[in-house]
Amino acid sequence: MVSPVQKVEQAIVAKLPPPAFADIAKASNDLINKDFYHNAAAALEVKLKAPNGVNFTVKGVSAHDGPLSSSLEGKKSLSNGITPVYYSLAVPFLANQYFSSTIFHLTEPPGDGRSMNTVNLRLIRGRTGISITQSWNTANALQTKVELNDTLASGLKAEVLSNFNPAAGNKGQKLNLHFKQSIFHGRFFGDFHPSGSVSAVADAVLSHEGFVVGGEVGYDVQKAAITKYSAAVGYTTFSYNAAITATNALQLFAASYYQRVNSAVEAGAKATWDAKQGSNVGLELAAKYKIDTVSFAKV
Repeated sequence: MVSPVQKVEQAIVAKLPPPAFADIAKASNDLINKDFYHNAAAALEVKLKAPNGVNFTVKGVSAHDGPLSSSLEGKKSLSNGITPVYYSLAVPFLANQYFSSTIFHLTEPPGDGRSMNTVNLRLIRGRTGISITQSWNTANALQTKVELNDTLASGLKAEVLSNFNPAAGNKGQKLNLHFKQSIFHGRFFGDFHPSGSVSAVADAVLSHEGFVVGGEVGYDVQKAAITKYSAAVGYTTFSYNAAITATNALQLFAASYYQRVNSAVEAGAKATWDAKQGSNVGLELAAKYKIDTVSFAKV
């Protein structure tokens, strides 16, 4: 029997856009790979906001073998403010009942005991407009990024990036497009190299009631050849996520599972197999325990 909590969660999942192709197995990948120093470099990030609305971000990364790298970034939005977005879901449940999920908390308000039939969700997103971001890192690379969010079309985010090195000159430009709707999430990444070559990567994901299926393809314009292709399927709820991915020209297979056991415990597993090398199946396990609001332990 489906509980009231599950009914609400299933209804909300159906309303939310699907994840990007790279994020289909994000929950388990983050649990297994993040916060372990032997897998990733140590990083420090500091964010500040100036009175004129400019957001500054200072980043520092210390790799296991290599020099310390850092960057300074400033971002200015030419259209400030927020826009509320409302969704109404018809979800019947018993009166005088309360429940909570990993995303929201809802309680039955005091009254005459009648059941509540509609859950109103209010999402906040940035107002449509243009944002300009400029960054400078220790490799002496200057990057300028212009973002147009919901300006050209509803659900479309366009990014134009330009890279420049004062000592070496032009380091190339990039064009990124993100298009997101209720059942579709598509992305395009175009890379214009200083040598004149052009490469592109595109991916797309479709969803239906928690089920997702997606594909990715890379293309070299000068060679007129496909450089990469991948596929993935998955199923997502608020409490657990399962996914199967096939990358490296459908040669590297991975099956992953993530579950939020309760508000304090998360667990995940990932099995990988390389069909080209014919290697044994690799298995990774991880768990996270939230000690309090500011600390946690992972194994």
